Amino acid sequence: MLKELVKSNNSPWTIGNGDDKDVVLCTRIRLARNFSKYPFPLKQTEETGQAVLADMAAFCKDHSNLKFYDLQNISTLEKQALVEKHLISPEHSKDDHQCRGLAVNEDGSISIMINEEDHLRVQCFAPGLNLQDLWQKANVLDDRIESYFDYAFDEKLGYLTCCPTNLGNGMRASIMLHLPGLVLTKRISILDQLGNFGMTVRGIFGEGSQSLGDVYQISNQSAIGQSEQDILTNLQSVAQQIIKEERAARNFLKEHNSLILSDRVWRAYGTLANARYMSSREALELISLVRLGHGLGYFNQLTLTQIDQMFLTAQPGYLQVLHGSKLDDTARDCYRAEKIREILA
Repeated sequence: MLKELVKSNNSPWTIGNGDDKDVVLCTRIRLARNFSKYPFPLKQTEETGQAVLADMAAFCKDHSNLKFYDLQNISTLEKQALVEKHLISPEHSKDDHQCRGLAVNEDGSISIMINEEDHLRVQCFAPGLNLQDLWQKANVLDDRIESYFDYAFDEKLGYLTCCPTNLGNGMRASIMLHLPGLVLTKRISILDQLGNFGMTVRGIFGEGSQSLGDVYQISNQSAIGQSEQDILTNLQSVAQQIIKEERAARNFLKEHNSLILSDRVWRAYGTLANARYMSSREALELISLVRLGHGLGYFNQLTLTQIDQMFLTAQPGYLQVLHGSKLDDTARDCYRAEKIREILA
């Protein structure tokens, strides 16, 4: 199942649907959990690390919708593609780390990183803005796991985690946003104010990454001292305000710079449709403009699904998995252009 999942161009952030899909690519709920009977990953031995993997492998056998994988048996390229599909973190993909695993369902809407920073990072994804329904899904899965294992929990501190910011309910809710309007109108700095509301801003691949293709992730900064509903309500409110600002910026560009904007959008489309050689960064910048053009009604021959699938196709790991082998830089950039042309054709 994993090879099919890795190669598929469908993932929760490339489906192109859901609420506020013109701005919101994807919503994620992540829960940090640790087992009480084992040392946390920072202190675990080979023996206890393997025991955690064995426990989760047994859990997945009892739940046919989840498949367990030992990351030692997954190729470097496949792990890179899993990062690009947001199913594992860049840290979890490193080849020098042992005793790491993944539990995932068929469509990639559920992903459990095993022995990352914590024993479990339970993740649920949905396209568009979908916090409340997604929380219910994550909560049901979390209860199911907790019925099998005792979590490390303190009556005062809540769920115990390796990083203090995850103490409490252990929840990190995040929203992936496409914000070209704010970037082009030079108002993206409004994201700098989100710290005042208990939010943090990260790049396309989370902590330590940069924004590519005008894609940003916003999430709660900490979990302690708040209920899950507090976090969700706050994030929903902040996200709706950013969506409002982004749409206003897009409309401003269309009203005041229509000719220049439409020229940039159509040039981006023309380059994507005809280029024979293209870097990942260039592709993402051009795809961002085309997605902006779609939101403003410039294209009726393209769907958001096609455009969002180009975001994934531009990624180097996924691209090489599609090809079936590792490519040098030139061959990879040529193959990227070819696959994007195929989507647009």
